[in-house]
Amino acid sequence: MRAWRALRWPAASYSSSSSSCPADGKPRRRAWESSLSPLERVRRLLPPEEAAAVARCAAAAAPQPQAPPEEKEEAAVADPDRGLVEAAGPRSGAFRAGELALAEVRRKRNTTLKLLCRLAAEAVLSSPSGVLPHRDIIGQLPGQVLRTSGGARLLVRRPSLEEYVLLMPRGPTIAYPKDIGALLMMMDIHPGDTVLETGSGSGAMSLFLSRAVGPKGRVLSYEVRDDHHAIAKKNYRRWRSAWEIGHRDEWPDNVEFIHRDISTAAADMKSVTLDAVVLDMLSPQSALPVVHPSLKQGGVCAVYLANITQVIDLLDTIRSCKLPFLCERIIEVTHRSWSVLPAKLKHSKSSQMVETQENIEEPPQNEYEEIHFQDQTVVKESKCNESLCGAAETNRSVPYVARPSHWQEAHSAFLTQLRKFRPQLS
Repeated sequence: MRAWRALRWPAASYSSSSSSCPADGKPRRRAWESSLSPLERVRRLLPPEEAAAVARCAAAAAPQPQAPPEEKEEAAVADPDRGLVEAAGPRSGAFRAGELALAEVRRKRNTTLKLLCRLAAEAVLSSPSGVLPHRDIIGQLPGQVLRTSGGARLLVRRPSLEEYVLLMPRGPTIAYPKDIGALLMMMDIHPGDTVLETGSGSGAMSLFLSRAVGPKGRVLSYEVRDDHHAIAKKNYRRWRSAWEIGHRDEWPDNVEFIHRDISTAAADMKSVTLDAVVLDMLSPQSALPVVHPSLKQGGVCAVYLANITQVIDLLDTIRSCKLPFLCERIIEVTHRSWSVLPAKLKHSKSSQMVETQENIEEPPQNEYEEIHFQDQTVVKESKCNESLCGAAETNRSVPYVARPSHWQEAHSAFLTQLRKFRPQLS
């Protein structure tokens, strides 16, 4: 044993001295003494495929290079809202001057007061419960609750297109969004289509058609009255300019407002091919002989009529003039509003009643009221829901009362779908 140790010790000493002191005089480092990270050491022990996957995960988890603090400060000073917009996405961001804001106030009897305004640095938002300076809204993210000078709470957000159409300044009566949605389904409009609209009105239908056909589409809107033509153009430009301020993408500039009677525009119709036609006028039968040559075969002409008598006159004109249109359907769109509210139990000696938590002592006299002043539009929607019903055992911790609302939308219209066909040759 001692002989073996004597033989092993000189060999180890020679190996250590030869490896640490080579001929050039520089110390030599062993492979396991190189500066490797723990991840690199594990990666060298793995097969090539697994090692590549570990390297990709490490690269993804590595921190991204950041700009110097000086550049960040300069970017923040140049555009203070850029960080909020990038963090929130393209459809949201802080309010800026020039865009539209909608403020909601909850009032008694389940009433909602809506205020629409265009933000300006020196303007104020007036409400029955006080005022709110626009500078307090600018720079805030939508969906926040702010307080007026009178202490009332306002929920501030961006209006949807439906809300803007209902709150914007009007001349003639608009086509309501519930009917516009049905008309768009009738016409089966796709992005890139060319659509003709007769009767611009206040511009409600023009806005929805503009969004439906997209940037590559085209909308031709004819209006015979000067005042209606001006209001439609103003409402369209107002929405489009506000959209560009609050969103990254631009609203398409694809609506051409034409001040002319459609019955005298036969020469203009010869140079266009229409994918769909929507008629919103007193006498749509006078426009059918002019527009039907430009409408493609199988295309739909949707007609918006206020009463059933106009529908009869339209169908009689098609039959007597032998126009190539087939009436596919006539519908009336109705909406039924419901009220679903938590209730509270009232115990008495004789009976047990369930009553909603809202104040129903004095039902409002005016169920739907609009007030226009300056650049603001106030819509007061009152939904008085009487909620007395027999108490029932439920599995919920709080009982609910669900019933149709006493206030329902009274507006109705008749939507007629006409499809162009090719007559058979006799």
